[in-house]
Amino acid sequence: MGYNRKDEFFRKGAKKSVADDKNKQAPIAGAPKKRAKGIVIGVVVVICALVIAICGFGYHYVQDSLKPLNPKSHKLIQVKVPVGSTNKQIGSLLEEKHVIKNGMVFDYYVKTKKFNGFKAGYYVLQPSMTLSQIAKKLEKGGSSTPLINTGKVLVKEGVTADEIGTVVEENTRFKKKDFLALLNDQTFVNQLAKQYPELLSSAVNAKDTRYKLEGYLYPATYVVTKSVSLKDLVTQMVARANQALSPYYSQIAAKKYSVQEVMTLASLVEREGVTEADRKVIAGVFLNRLDKDMALQTDISVLYALNVKKANVTYKDLKVVSPYNLYLNKGYGPGPFNNPSVDSIEAVLNPSDRDKNYLYFVANMKTGKVYYAATYAEHQANIKKIETENAN
Repeated sequence: MGYNRKDEFFRKGAKKSVADDKNKQAPIAGAPKKRAKGIVIGVVVVICALVIAICGFGYHYVQDSLKPLNPKSHKLIQVKVPVGSTNKQIGSLLEEKHVIKNGMVFDYYVKTKKFNGFKAGYYVLQPSMTLSQIAKKLEKGGSSTPLINTGKVLVKEGVTADEIGTVVEENTRFKKKDFLALLNDQTFVNQLAKQYPELLSSAVNAKDTRYKLEGYLYPATYVVTKSVSLKDLVTQMVARANQALSPYYSQIAAKKYSVQEVMTLASLVEREGVTEADRKVIAGVFLNRLDKDMALQTDISVLYALNVKKANVTYKDLKVVSPYNLYLNKGYGPGPFNNPSVDSIEAVLNPSDRDKNYLYFVANMKTGKVYYAATYAEHQANIKKIETENAN
């Protein structure tokens, strides 16, 4: 057999080719395991991310649910808690009534904060209340009868027309804005003045009043049935005021006061004094200042001018521009600052200690004791005395 180099070349080439094919097809050891491990790690990472996201969302949801439903809301919501209700059931009820955000979170909260002994009854709550405030109310206990939407309007001594309007809206079908508008309805007020001339003649002629009938809405309880209109309700209030003042009309005339002046001073005395004795002396202080053409300088007038309720009046408040501000304006002001009691009216008509010439008074808010002074120096000494008493 003859030797052929060409054939040898092809044979070597063939072997090399086969070897190349083997190299190309040979699997890499451990590759499938690495790929599987990578997939598992990827899945774990995704699951962890989801868990973290869910936990984060859950945490923020719970934290948000612990906050008041609406911090700016002034809405009053009546809730009846049935006897035997569990915390969970109360939470669901509060959520349904739109008092809180989440009933389950409420249940969790009261358990962790160890609130217990919630009592059955009627409660008036607000969406602006915290869970703690609501829980404390529930622990304290509710009323056995409805508190709002009762059809009864309770006018307390010394409340303003604005406050009465709130009570009217809470307990009747009437709106507060309609009630307040009616107090300034000139046609309606004129009709009442014709019906009760001794009571309202000076009120009708008063200038710059916020509400014409402020001061003449007599403190009492009024029942509003379906047949009672808003005009009927206000007329009842004015009629009761006329009835209460009837025994005093001759005395008011003899002292040459107008009814508007008496009711205005009485409204200040109502809020400045607590006891009958103090009210009479305070009335004397106001009358002494008026006789000397001094501004009455009462914080009650400033609060009414600002149309706010707060414990302390600032120096900035004293500068509010309003005819009701009796720091800036001398005299009585436009009219009553609230709706006073008969006791305060009697105090104005029968003041005490006028002969002592008191022109100042200041009360110790801790003890309730009122100190009176004839001079500003004595007044300042009384203020320092109170500061010393409260410091001990």
